[in-house]
Amino acid sequence: MKKKPVLEIDKPHFIVKLHEDTLEVDLKEGAKKELEDVVEAHPIVRESLGILFQTMIPLDIALKDVDSAVVDDNGQLKIVIPFRRDITIPLKVDEAERLAKKLNRLIPLAKLKDAEHMKALDELEERPRPKTREPS
Repeated sequence: MKKKPVLEIDKPHFIVKLHEDTLEVDLKEGAKKELEDVVEAHPIVRESLGILFQTMIPLDIALKDVDSAVVDDNGQLKIVIPFRRDITIPLKVDEAERLAKKLNRLIPLAKLKDAEHMKALDELEERPRPKTREPS
């Protein structure tokens, strides 16, 4: 079950949904919308071709992968992602500032949650394994 978004901004051609750990930018119609649906529905395609598609269609972004969100001189929201092309979302200045503020508050929490998850996985890997019984 998906949780209710922390913030939602509805524009004529797209909708922005900010969740505690993900930012979704979904198109509302057209061929790019259909391509976005296919890519997001198939994780293998998303992982292998996601960087290529990112230039044409917006994909969901895990907040743990984001460095920061800033409002540029034109009032547009710029999302800085290391090793990927930055994403710019055309919003009104007040919408961009509100979204940037919430993003910059949630990004460190998502990174912390991911670090704790990775630490727990590392601890599980290091734990001694039970010896298997040899057949009698």
